[in-house]
Amino acid sequence: MRRMGFCEEQGSGLDKVIAQVEVFQLPPPLFRESDTSIQVILYGPRTFAEMTPEERIRACYHHAVLKLLSGKRMKNASLYERFGFNENNAASASSVINKALDENIIRVADIEHPRAGYIPI
Repeated sequence: MRRMGFCEEQGSGLDKVIAQVEVFQLPPPLFRESDTSIQVILYGPRTFAEMTPEERIRACYHHAVLKLLSGKRMKNASLYERFGFNENNAASASSVINKALDENIIRVADIEHPRAGYIPI
């Protein structure tokens, strides 16, 4: 695959895919791992309301990872931008964040300053 130009070995492919999924506000990719391979499932456009709760939480985690890689922290405002919410739906982002906290896939970046944002675990 590398010699044919379909992939590279720098390890930046997943970051690029997840970043583009966010740009186009698509459901997050699903990564399935087996003993000998990894399967990646990419989804077509769906609104936040059409995403499953698991997809919303996975999108939150991916968003937190991308923010961390860019030297920033995920915040409620950045997540509602990722989902394409308007101001009236901002509470939905908080709900997804709370579920991701419950699943232990993100955590508060600074316990002493809860508004400092979130980072992936």
